[in-house]
Amino acid sequence: MTTAIALPTLATGTWAIDPSHSTVGFSVRHLMVSKVRGRFQEFSGAITVAEDGTPSVDAQIQVSSITTDNEQRDGHLKTADFFDAEQFPTATFTSTGVRAKGEDFVVDGDFTLHGVTRPVELKLEFNGVNPGMGHGPVAGFEASTVINRKDFGISIDMPLEGGGAVVGDKITITLEIEAGLQA
Repeated sequence: MTTAIALPTLATGTWAIDPSHSTVGFSVRHLMVSKVRGRFQEFSGAITVAEDGTPSVDAQIQVSSITTDNEQRDGHLKTADFFDAEQFPTATFTSTGVRAKGEDFVVDGDFTLHGVTRPVELKLEFNGVNPGMGHGPVAGFEASTVINRKDFGISIDMPLEGGGAVVGDKITITLEIEAGLQA
C-alpha cells in the first residue's frame, strides 16, 4: 500500500535513475575490526510520481556487477557462498509506501536478494530538483538501510580462530541517486 505523501517540487511523471551519476554501494565488517566497501556497477530503476503526488520506486541491481576493487574477492562474492549470481542474477527493490520522518522520509519496500524477499526501510534524504543541463530536470536523493545477510539466505560462516567472523552479518546499503524526468 503506497502512502499518499508528496515529495516537495518533484513533478508528476517518471524519473529514470541515471547510473552515470548514481551509486549503489555497501559496506560490511571485515575481520571484526574494519569494513570492506563496494558497489554495483550495473543498476536501473525509476521513481514514478502519480497525479496525486504519491511516489513509488522500482529498481534492479545486476549482482554480478559487484566490485570491491579486489578481483579475487569479487569472484568469491559472485559464487554460491554469497550472491550465487548465476542462479540469482538480479536484486530488486519495489516500494510499498513513503512516509515523512522529520525533514526527511522513509521509503518502505520489498527487497529481493539471493531469491529471498524481505521488507526493508530506506532512510531517504531528498536533495531537491535542478533544471538540469538542457535535458530536463533532475532530482537527487540519498538513502540507506541496514540488512542482515543471513535474512536473505547468505549464511556462510567464516569463523576466526579467536572468535568472531571474517565477514559480518550486517550490511549497510547506501544509495546516491540522480534521476531525470522523462519526456
